Amino acid sequence: MTNLIVKAAVKDQLADQNVSSDFYDALDGEVADLLADAAQRAADNDRKTVQSRDL
Repeated sequence: MTNLIVKAAVKDQLADQNVSSDFYDALDGEVADLLADAAQRAADNDRKTVQSRDL
């Protein structure tokens, strides 16, 4: 799987929390799903450009 997230940025954002190692893989999967859904919505609307409204 491609790493879509930056672990250091996630850790910085969650500085007051401990982050388990499997969290990063799960988050990466969620981001991949979100991107796939946005791309499909753009395609369904005959666009090649993914826009914020596709989220």
